[in-house]
Amino acid sequence: MGDYIPKWHRELAVFLRIKPMIIMEGNVLDLYRFPEEGIIGKGSLVHLPDYLYFYYRKLGYRAVVFYDHMQGFYNPYDPGQTELFAKISGAAPAENRICSDFKGNHQSSPVLIRRAVSQSEIPAAVIMDYASRYIRTPALLDQEEVDSFTRLTQCTLDSMEVRCSPQPLKNNVTLIVNRISDLPAWFYLDNPNIKAIQIGAPSKEEREELITGDNFRSFFTGEVYQRDISYYDTRPEELGRIRNRFIGLTEGFRMTELNSLRRLCKNEQVPIRDFPSIVSLYRYGIRDNPWDSISPEHLAHMENTFYRRVKGQNAAVSRTLDVIKRAVTGMAGLQSSSQTRPKGVLFFAGPTGTGKTETAKTLAELLFGDESRCIRFDMSEYAQSHSDQKLLGAPPGYIGYESGGQLTNAVRANPFSILLFDEIEKAHPQILDKFLQILEDGRMTDGQGNTVYFSECIIIFTSNLGAGQMAEGRSISEDMPYNEITKRIRRSVEDYFINELGRPEILNRIGENIVVFDYIRPDTAVSILEGQVEKIMQNLMREKNIRVDISETALHKLSDQALANLSNGGRGIGNIVESMLINPLARYLFDEKICSGDSIRIEDIESGESAVCLVCRKN
Repeated sequence: MGDYIPKWHRELAVFLRIKPMIIMEGNVLDLYRFPEEGIIGKGSLVHLPDYLYFYYRKLGYRAVVFYDHMQGFYNPYDPGQTELFAKISGAAPAENRICSDFKGNHQSSPVLIRRAVSQSEIPAAVIMDYASRYIRTPALLDQEEVDSFTRLTQCTLDSMEVRCSPQPLKNNVTLIVNRISDLPAWFYLDNPNIKAIQIGAPSKEEREELITGDNFRSFFTGEVYQRDISYYDTRPEELGRIRNRFIGLTEGFRMTELNSLRRLCKNEQVPIRDFPSIVSLYRYGIRDNPWDSISPEHLAHMENTFYRRVKGQNAAVSRTLDVIKRAVTGMAGLQSSSQTRPKGVLFFAGPTGTGKTETAKTLAELLFGDESRCIRFDMSEYAQSHSDQKLLGAPPGYIGYESGGQLTNAVRANPFSILLFDEIEKAHPQILDKFLQILEDGRMTDGQGNTVYFSECIIIFTSNLGAGQMAEGRSISEDMPYNEITKRIRRSVEDYFINELGRPEILNRIGENIVVFDYIRPDTAVSILEGQVEKIMQNLMREKNIRVDISETALHKLSDQALANLSNGGRGIGNIVESMLINPLARYLFDEKICSGDSIRIEDIESGESAVCLVCRKN
């Protein structure tokens, strides 16, 4: 094992000697590797109160006791220290512990602690565990609670230094809280005798230390390790890449979770080459990552399918596929040290009805085998500042807390998916801030405190920015070439994020992945129309066993109508097909009692004053 000491431990070592009270907050329920030889072995995993006890004893504190509001004062390791604490505090021990409530005037815990820390004969330390639970709420204290915290404040003023060998020790009180805000603000603010120390998740260095030397061996069964390690002994660079990927994927993991990975890796008898896959198994319950199963042949098939389904948008499709290929080949985020960023981020911009949503749905079907893996969020529903609670979940105590957030629930249920945030400009700017962490770190903590990972998702934003009425020199029109449209829309998107929203950092996270969709040009419109008509005929044959053909005359009339107004894009063409073909065809099939096995031909389409009618011939 190496000699890395966590930052919070180094802070504790400095301030324990000069501050009479330490407040430990943050990741306080985790396990911690004890970094030094002492009462327990170096590298042992223990909970924070035990960690502090072993450390304080190593420094020379003679009376070290734990306290919580349920058990009072106690020491499970050495009852003699409880007796020693009773002696210097004037308490009456019972069954190796001292019964003491947090509130009260005579034998309350703050009264006893004040007596213990104000003496200068025996170096004493009190570890106050579960301090977040001593009171109901810090904003509304009764008088007894105010008195108790006032006495703790007096402890910081009365604490004495004890002269002992090898160096003097300051009597100390350590409070362990989930958040420092669980305590009354007046208690810790502007008190120079209190030091708050934040404990975070294990750093990169700690995770690296966990998988080096003998620690790495502990992740595998003896049989697996002996079988595989000889191969990597001659290929240290390859083993280094496997370790680095594991270190990157476990960013934000707590030590308890890392220790669970160790047990899981052994239980599943994972070989060294698949070591990083254990992270997917822990997160999602699967070892086989769908991204790893996409072959070059599948990518080639995907490309062909894309161009057939999304017509007239070759440049946009090509840009989109570049991002997918980068994700599949594992090159996404190579310029970043983070292994947890989303697989890809795309910003689809351009006129309405040009295939932005269709592209996202096609991606979901081709990548994950199901169009429903494209999870769409209409961002106009998140126009209010408090809408982030609907998206990510309400905090504890608020309505809807138990339900979680719409986004976090969806990703937890389908971690391998396309997340489509439609018309992102309609969301409240405060909502957009939430995407910064998702795009940078690939994870988000919901209102219930659960971490949701976005590292296996493709995130797509769509926008009509720049496609509406704009100032002179910024507007776009159908007669413009695609390059000019792209230039103007990109300028509008950049202007929106930088000048209007004042959020250039969001634009930076998107990078060069702004994909501009072109207007539906006449030749593309005809192709879309023919594709929709053909699909209708195929569905009728497959589902109803009714054969339908259409004449060139009828198809030409549909084309004329579709080309008359292309401003609504593909949706406008769909509306034409619905009003001029689907509706009158349904009427004809019903009125003429056309049934399974019949065959008809649409000869012409006639538009009357009240309805469109089909001129058909039954074969």
